[in-house]
Amino acid sequence: MPKIIPIRDLKNTTAISECCHAVGEPIFVTKNGYGDMVVMSMEAYEERMRMLDVYAKLASAEQQVASGQVLSAEDSLKGLREKYGL
Repeated sequence: MPKIIPIRDLKNTTAISECCHAVGEPIFVTKNGYGDMVVMSMEAYEERMRMLDVYAKLASAEQQVASGQVLSAEDSLKGLREKYGL
């Protein structure tokens, strides 16, 4: 379940930092009852960025398959052997 805090709680930066690391997920900050911003630990942010990169690579691979830009396993292995001199 997402952690939601009011903006006034940001005054206690040490507690927010500890909470970010303990939860491992983004913390949603509200202002006047509405969503205003999101705070997260560097580890959580970097993990999300890694996953976005993986999703982008998967989407690219799926487009290549859909457009027929594929090699047989035999041709692929032959290319790798030539590239690395095996």
